Amino acid sequence: MAAAVGGPVTDTPGSRRLSFPSVMWLGAGLVLASLLVASARGAYAIDFADILKTLWALASGGIEGTPEQLVFLNIRLPRLLLGLAAGAGLGMAGALMQGLFRNPLADPGLIGVSSGAALAAGIAIVLGTLYFPEMPRSLGSWTLVAMAFGGSLAVTVLIYLLAQSEGGTRVGLMLLAGVAINALAGAGLGYLTFLASDEQLRSIQFWLLGSLGGARWASVLLVFSIVLIAGCAASTCARPLNVIALGEAQAVLMGVDVERTKRRAIAITALAVGAITATTGMIGFVGLLSPHCIRLVAGPDHRIVIPGSAMLGAALVLLADSVARTAVQPAELPLGVLTAFVGVPFFLLLLRQFRGRV
Repeated sequence: MAAAVGGPVTDTPGSRRLSFPSVMWLGAGLVLASLLVASARGAYAIDFADILKTLWALASGGIEGTPEQLVFLNIRLPRLLLGLAAGAGLGMAGALMQGLFRNPLADPGLIGVSSGAALAAGIAIVLGTLYFPEMPRSLGSWTLVAMAFGGSLAVTVLIYLLAQSEGGTRVGLMLLAGVAINALAGAGLGYLTFLASDEQLRSIQFWLLGSLGGARWASVLLVFSIVLIAGCAASTCARPLNVIALGEAQAVLMGVDVERTKRRAIAITALAVGAITATTGMIGFVGLLSPHCIRLVAGPDHRIVIPGSAMLGAALVLLADSVARTAVQPAELPLGVLTAFVGVPFFLLLLRQFRGRV
């Protein structure tokens, strides 16, 4: 694959690729293995046999209330499902952003989408209760999701508008605008921490560091539903993005509504990332790693890259969360810190690979 910064994501003729069925089967196997590992690992280890017995008891209605069953059903299972949905959504959003901007370095976190969602959630936490004291201390999930979605949508549209020029979308402008938006969001969050009470400060830290520890069935169902809807919508963008990769002018000549595809991809990304960030905090670099890895083995076809990135992203988040729960027991490492430890070296390798074209 030969992808360039500022140019379309293309493929090297003759390079070996995995077919769509191969990627789907490998991805499904990786997700299943990650689920099994994440199910068993943790401060309270559970044998695979007990996990299978619990699932069978859940299906047959024969829950006995053993410690293993209670831990798995009330704590471990919602966390696994939230990690599955969050990783899939971030991987899918990364694939859309890289396809939209025709750049393998694009990522919802790098261009400020996650920061915008976190800043909006922080505003709801601090200023909402400051200027609207009647607002309950514990904000409903829908309120935070709506604020985070609004923040991610506003940032995405702003980045898109700033990157426009007569020749189309300028990737360099997009990345520079993303840096500025990230810095502005960081400053805003810093000011909010100055205003926040101790309880609000802990809530803001949750968004900055990222964690699946706040998984509850209500939030799991919410994020799962939103990511599922976003995934169905994203599948309709695959073919247009393949044509746009040849150039916007060529895509227009081939009958693709370029602007409509861009608006749809932006809305899907904002919806998924906003909902995920509102419930898990900022989990970076998953959207950068997943699409690039899939393109390395399967080529740039978005009909493969989008679902493949979703499955790889889900596996990455599940495995990272397993490490977060077991590395420093009984404490827990922030998930966003772990993904950054893996993602930053990968990002630097990408920069080194494409340094001659930056």
